[in-house]
Order: sequence, then structure tokens, then C-alpha cells
Amino acid sequence: MPTIKTIKDVDEEAWLEFKSIAARNNVKMGKLFGNIVKDYKEKSKNIWDEILKGPKILSDDEAEAMLETARAIRKEHGFRKIK
Repeated sequence: MPTIKTIKDVDEEAWLEFKSIAARNNVKMGKLFGNIVKDYKEKSKNIWDEILKGPKILSDDEAEAMLETARAIRKEHGFRKIK
């Protein structure tokens, strides 16, 4: 016998749409939920890969210039120091 889980704060419209998507695709709701979670994990990993491993937005010289500016500003009273 399957285990029953509860998801809190799902509004009626979203719940009905979820049921409808499962029915249209002839998939059980639990399987559909698992597929949605899997897709979300893959897409969010891909987004971070793009951000962290993608092309640089700034050149090394531009990045160093920004750090120098930040260091100068942080020397003012009330700012913590950066290394």
C-alpha cells in the first residue's frame, strides 16, 4: 500500500492544474511530482553551471580595479576591511 504524504499551502487552482496535467499525460500524480522535482534539480544545476563555469563578464584587470575601489571605500569609517 502506498504511503500518503501531505503538501501544505497548495491552493485549489494549483492542485486542480496538477491533477489535470497528470490526467492528460496518463501519469500518476506521485510519478508526475517526482518528474517535476527531477527536472527542477537538473535545470537549477544547469543554471549554476552557466553562472560559475560560463565566460567571464569582467576582464581580470576590470575585476582588480573593482576590488581596489572597494578596498578604498572600505577604509572609510564604519566599513569592515577586505583582505
